[in-house]
Amino acid sequence: MPLLIRNGEIVTSDARYRADIYAEDETITRIGKDLEAAPDTEIIDASGKLVFPGFVDPHVHIYLPFMATFAKDTHETASVAALIGGTTSYIEMCCPSRLDDALEGYHLWKSKAEGNSTCDYGFHMAVAKYTAETESQLREIVRDGTSSFKIFLAYKNFFGIEDCELYRALNLARKLGVITTAHCENAELVAQLQQQLLARGNTGPEWHEPSRPESVEALGTHHFATFLENTGASGYVVHLSCERALKAALAAKERGVKLSIEAVTPHLVLDKSYAERPGIEGMKHVMSPPLRDKSNHRVLWNALNTGLIDTVATDHCPFDIEQKLLGKNAFTEIPNGIAGIEDRVNLMFTYGVKRQKLDLHRFVDAASTRAAKIFGLFPRKGTIAVGSDADLVVYDPTYHGTLSASAHHTNNDYNGYEGMEIEGRPAVVTVRGKVQVTDGKFVGERGRGRFLKREPNHFGNS
Repeated sequence: MPLLIRNGEIVTSDARYRADIYAEDETITRIGKDLEAAPDTEIIDASGKLVFPGFVDPHVHIYLPFMATFAKDTHETASVAALIGGTTSYIEMCCPSRLDDALEGYHLWKSKAEGNSTCDYGFHMAVAKYTAETESQLREIVRDGTSSFKIFLAYKNFFGIEDCELYRALNLARKLGVITTAHCENAELVAQLQQQLLARGNTGPEWHEPSRPESVEALGTHHFATFLENTGASGYVVHLSCERALKAALAAKERGVKLSIEAVTPHLVLDKSYAERPGIEGMKHVMSPPLRDKSNHRVLWNALNTGLIDTVATDHCPFDIEQKLLGKNAFTEIPNGIAGIEDRVNLMFTYGVKRQKLDLHRFVDAASTRAAKIFGLFPRKGTIAVGSDADLVVYDPTYHGTLSASAHHTNNDYNGYEGMEIEGRPAVVTVRGKVQVTDGKFVGERGRGRFLKREPNHFGNS
């Protein structure tokens, strides 16, 4: 069935105008004033509303074995939550550990999403080790359509990669034209600080941040950038949380290092006082890198608004209260992560655009367009143009509501943003021309998401 969205104000990363949008066969086919429609067309009146391209979350964890447990969402629950929040495509971290076979892990992660995700989806492939088999396996994964890697400079002996392996992985990434995303800390230094704090009897969640302070994240960011500089590879720093790490990343970019920067919503609207709350309330907000001092908010918002920070993701990784309580005797045992796939867009619009910290076009760019460009999805995703997928968000900027676990759709029993007000939410969300969400309710077809095969970015020669 064709789709016509009438009378909306279209907003992309570089344009704002009033026009109708007509979609057929999953694709935008016409944009203009007073468009005519076939008799069987579904018509949506977007008067008084903004029309955005479907939002892209470039960093989520859905299927994830981690710290003796599993993240709570399934692709069915996470994708429905994403759509209700305006996210129509996401890129999941495929994260087999050092103990697992990489290719088997890749096929396992794909099997979990196929037929279950209602969003379109792709993967970043974790490189947790580099053995004799690794190169051929990674080449096969890239041929399959996954053209970004993920490395961890953290989680020693589990996800963490050694420097000799990092060098080889980045050299291969350059040859394949693949971008490498990185969790930037220092696994050894974190491990030593953790043990030092525990030995002193400092076991509560408030000690998580001191065990991986800003200096360690800045060190990891510099370390990753130095390896990029000396291999010629292209990189992407995930969930950058503080001014010190930002300075390290920007200094590398000034030297000509090919580096993009991602922030995540928790570090823009929450601070370390949340994790310093006693007991389970603090445990709920343990993530890595940790929530930081509130003084970093202004720096991150300014860098985001000016485009120095490229994208905003979620690092969506829900663990419930029972799972968080695994760390009741030691903060090192608290599963790291927070949900956010449903709330990212509304939080950015409310605390960025509405609070005049974020230009409206930069909002679209950071939450959709630039991720699509960096990871090879543009212009299929990330914009409103003839020939693009008809992923559209009709957004009501007059809506007022409150975030709460009692109303969210993520498969978790708490919301890390509990009680925060939002000003605006999606009124209608479409995926490839099919209406999936209306007024905060899922009304569409489950499991119709497609695997997004991406072309390598060709930063090097194969």
